[in-house]
Amino acid sequence: MSEYVSLTSPPPSAPAALEQTQRQPENPAAVSTRASTEQLVSIQTDRPEQPARAARVVVARSFTDFTPQVTFDIKKCDLHRLEEGPPLRAELTREQGLQYYHTMQTVRRMELKADQLYKQKIIRGFCHLYDGQEACAAGIEAAINLSDHLITAYRAHGFTYTRGVSVKEILAELTGRKGGVAKGKGGSMHMYAPHFYGGNGIVGAQVPVGAGIALACSYQGNNQLCVTLYGDGAANQGQIFETFNMAALWKLPCIFICENNKYGMGTAVERAAASTDYYKRGDFIPGLRVDGMDVLCVREATRFAAEHCRAGKGPIVMELQTYRYHGHSMSDPGVSYRTREEIQEVRSKSDPISMLKERMLANNMASAEEFKEIDIAIRKEVEEAAQFATLDPEPPLDELCDHIFHNEPPLEVRGTNPWSKLKSVS
Repeated sequence: MSEYVSLTSPPPSAPAALEQTQRQPENPAAVSTRASTEQLVSIQTDRPEQPARAARVVVARSFTDFTPQVTFDIKKCDLHRLEEGPPLRAELTREQGLQYYHTMQTVRRMELKADQLYKQKIIRGFCHLYDGQEACAAGIEAAINLSDHLITAYRAHGFTYTRGVSVKEILAELTGRKGGVAKGKGGSMHMYAPHFYGGNGIVGAQVPVGAGIALACSYQGNNQLCVTLYGDGAANQGQIFETFNMAALWKLPCIFICENNKYGMGTAVERAAASTDYYKRGDFIPGLRVDGMDVLCVREATRFAAEHCRAGKGPIVMELQTYRYHGHSMSDPGVSYRTREEIQEVRSKSDPISMLKERMLANNMASAEEFKEIDIAIRKEVEEAAQFATLDPEPPLDELCDHIFHNEPPLEVRGTNPWSKLKSVS
């Protein structure tokens, strides 16, 4: 229930008044559904013809006042070796929209907090942020199962969150604390979760690993698939083309996804690649080029690709045209090879979070107050996570070589024997 204000005629008798409080207004405005019943408001007003009498009526508004589902037109995908592609219309329920918004806004706020912690020198080393690309992670996850597999490059914080790791564990990993998802030993590039094989620091090296995971899915016959992500900067790696060849020969259930954020480090794609049609790079493998700033486009394209793989048709290549707001890493200001005006134009016209929010508001699927409440809750969660990531202790020195193997090491590895003690020389 939420706030809805109605001005009416003078108060009727008690039974009639009770009946009136239980009716919905004929044309309710789009407002929040998250307030409690106790927050229902009443307004007192004087009528000109009866100045001595005031109307005080409480009117309740239910969740049914919002539009539960809307079908949107979405941008057509470019196709390669496909007779037909994903649909041109996408259905969105109110619950899905709020979930996608929550996911993308959480990733955005988490990355902005990481930026702040890095500038305060609380986070050290490499740190590659994902803000601007949130629709990629949210859309992909909406179209596959958590039992499916996913492996990505080092811009991995967003997928770490969508794979089930908390903001607290992610930020604590970034600050090198014991409570981090990899116990403070992995840092920005190396975070893991069930069926999530982490971000990987070697450019393009995760692609053959992803194909190996897809081979395991095919071998086990479990109807699972592997989403293997890489950036436009890695797209020219020879190992990627070798992987495409094997995946096509063996018809592996693998979705190869190039997150094309327009720049490989500080080099624009046009300066680095003779062909920027990354969705065609598989040659004999079918491909899709998708608007990676629209969560619905990404979801529908990924759903189409997943059905392709599960049907035994082999791999498929997707190119998500997206954009990163930060530079390549925290050591890159991101404005020496592109202008601030370019970044601002993308923010104002194609921001994935703003586009979803505006769609929902324009179609009475949620209210501005509801989005505000979500934002406040996310900011609180991120602030509490940052506090934990700042105060949690670092892992002790004698645990530095632990957890190299999941179980007992199959052979002796120098420095990992239980009796071997490390000493700090700092």
